[in-house]
Amino acid sequence: MSQNSVQSIERAFEIIEALAVEPKGLSITQLSQKLSLHKTTVHRILQTLLNRGYVHKDPQTLRYKLGVKFVEISSLYLNNIELKTEAHPFLRELVAMLNVTVHLAILDGTDVVYIDKIEQVNSIRLYSSIGKRVPAYCTALGKVMLSKLSDEEVEKMLSTISLKPYTQNTITDVEKLMHEIRFVRNRGFAVDNEELQEGVRCIAAPIYDYRGEMIAAISISAPTSVLPPHKDEEIAQKVVETAKKISHRLGYVEDKEDYQGKEMQEDGKGTGTAKDK
Repeated sequence: MSQNSVQSIERAFEIIEALAVEPKGLSITQLSQKLSLHKTTVHRILQTLLNRGYVHKDPQTLRYKLGVKFVEISSLYLNNIELKTEAHPFLRELVAMLNVTVHLAILDGTDVVYIDKIEQVNSIRLYSSIGKRVPAYCTALGKVMLSKLSDEEVEKMLSTISLKPYTQNTITDVEKLMHEIRFVRNRGFAVDNEELQEGVRCIAAPIYDYRGEMIAAISISAPTSVLPPHKDEEIAQKVVETAKKISHRLGYVEDKEDYQGKEMQEDGKGTGTAKDK
């Protein structure tokens, strides 16, 4: 065992790996013998894993098996790999077309998490990297993904965080932010008007999967000189079209009706799907 390893975590992984190759499961005694661990240690670790859904205990056999939490995590991981793989060539096209920095991101709670980033040559310094988390409320990516939620869900989410002003343009008033998100629902894209970083503007559009669920978003970022407000509509259409292409690659079939669902948006209710009308 490495000097830098944590013994309890090492043992937890030993148990997980042992259960992974035993479809019928193992009892505490079997795990204890197989791994040369004390029964008390095995029981304690199993209880922790059980409480978090990572293992399941069969009430008849009293054997432990891997739980559904692993399926959830694996699905998220595989979905992100597929999303990144399918999206990457389209992101490169967008960078070449507009000479901007492009991000691909998902929403995790109240944060945006970047899962891919492609920069143009001689780009302005952007404080972003793959895996970095930034607040959803002050980014174009975040606002467009928050628009999939209902007003009530967004308000509840915002009530759990402090709306910190990153720049003088950051929207820190909940009512103004809600109005902005409703506006995003209606037009199908979001704008970050120097709200996270001074001198940088962003435009984002949603990505849907085969179920019609909004699962991610793409954005372009550039200095205000390259992306001035009067060009938002023109440039946003290119971002939206790229997002549509990625969505189609993921199996999304666009309805003949309006892409965002006019009826849904006009009453201020988001559902996360583009099909449910």
